[in-house]
Amino acid sequence: MMRVRSDDAEIAYTVIGSGPDVVLLHAFPSSHEMWLPVAEKIAQRYRVTLMDLRGHGNSSVGEGPATMQKHAADVARVCREAGVATAVFGGISIGGYILFEFWRRYREQVRALMLCNTRASADTEEARSNRLKSADEVLQRGTEQFIDSMLPKWLGESTRRNRPDVVTAARKTMRGSAAGIAAAQRGMAERPDSMATLKTIDVPILILAGAEDTLIPIAEAEAMQRNIRGSELQVIPQAGHYSVFEKPEEATRVIRQFLVSRS
Repeated sequence: MMRVRSDDAEIAYTVIGSGPDVVLLHAFPSSHEMWLPVAEKIAQRYRVTLMDLRGHGNSSVGEGPATMQKHAADVARVCREAGVATAVFGGISIGGYILFEFWRRYREQVRALMLCNTRASADTEEARSNRLKSADEVLQRGTEQFIDSMLPKWLGESTRRNRPDVVTAARKTMRGSAAGIAAAQRGMAERPDSMATLKTIDVPILILAGAEDTLIPIAEAEAMQRNIRGSELQVIPQAGHYSVFEKPEEATRVIRQFLVSRS
């Protein structure tokens, strides 16, 4: 992977394929690897930029909470380094949170958005408190216990019951440090509400949801669709919060159709 300095963090990224630009942001606490089963397919027609968010994978943590503002600036820095002027941007979960901030700051670079297993609303007070508690605990106890406790929430019931290979593969993408997980949790706890932002989005939008996602249920995707004019909602069956990783064939089909329709 290549590396670029973005303010107080070093961000790792890679570029595959050639053609119109697509930039993909992974979910917490994974890495760019969760996009690879899809990215390697669409790279046959598109130039795909993948990055490890700060505090994840091969990227460093930086100082303090990994806020959405910092992440958005990191994405812009990687785009400059990779020569991406405009692109279709896709983000899973935290990747979607980042893209709302990116839209507010750099919308001239956005040709279309793919919002996967994400929500526009900010955390409730209870959710925010739980994130901050989780951040403290992972620093005290390490990453293994945290990942063990969260895997059943990240992966759908069908995947956990029938696809132990996918469960193992998902865990292998989670190589961030305890400090990185804590910084990400604290940054997500601080993220602003983006519901008002939805009505400002005037580029093509694909919204993806997992039928078995218990962390961000389909109702959140439906709320985004209602508030983004002309947006398209697709539900991946038998998949949870990591639907793109759990069902890459289905996700690739839907994403290819969206990209072709916007080319």
